[in-house]
Amino acid sequence: MIEILVLFHSVHGNTRDMAREVARGVESVDGCQARLRTVPPVSPADEPARDIDENGPARVTREDLAECHGLALGSPTRFGNMAAAVKYFLDGTGGEWFSGTLVGKPAGVFTSTATMHGGQEATLLSMMVPLIHHGMLIVGLPYTLPELSNTRSGGTPYGPSHVAGTDSDRDLDGDERRLCRALGRRLAEVAGRLGETS
Repeated sequence: MIEILVLFHSVHGNTRDMAREVARGVESVDGCQARLRTVPPVSPADEPARDIDENGPARVTREDLAECHGLALGSPTRFGNMAAAVKYFLDGTGGEWFSGTLVGKPAGVFTSTATMHGGQEATLLSMMVPLIHHGMLIVGLPYTLPELSNTRSGGTPYGPSHVAGTDSDRDLDGDERRLCRALGRRLAEVAGRLGETS
C-alpha cells in the first residue's frame, strides 16, 4: 500500500479543507491511501497555545515521516511565507535530514490566502525549500490541467491554492477542489512509479 502523508496547519479551516481534497485525490489511485495529520500549534510565549480540534486529524509523529511514501504539505499564507507552526515543525526535522528519512520521496505543497495577491506562489516556494534540502522530489501541477488556465481564484503550477476572502469564509470552488485532488493523485502516482523502480 502506497501511503501519502497529507500534513497541514489550519486556523480557519480552509487549509484543512484543501488537505481533505488532496487526500481524496491520493485515494482515487488504486493501492494508495492518505494519512491526514496536523503540525502542533505554536504561540508567543505570553499566550497559551491553541488546541487542535479534537475531532480532526492527529498530530504528526516522526513515524509518519518515516513510514510515508510521499508528502503533501499545506499551510495558510503569512506575509508570503508559510505559517510559523509549519516552519517550527520543519525546523525540528534535523534528525530526519541527517538520516535521510525523506530522500527520494515525492512532495507537493498547497496554501490558502485571504486575497488573490496574498502571496500564494511565494508561500508555496518557501515551503519547497526545506523539502528540497531533505532530498525530496518536488511535484507541481502541469498546465495540461485545464483548471490552471480557467481558474479565477486559486491555483498555480507550484501547487494548489485557495482564495478564502478577507473573512476566511469563502469555500473552495470547483477549480480549487479539482487542483487539490490533482496534486494528491499526482503524488500517489509518482510514489507508485518510484516504488516500482526501487
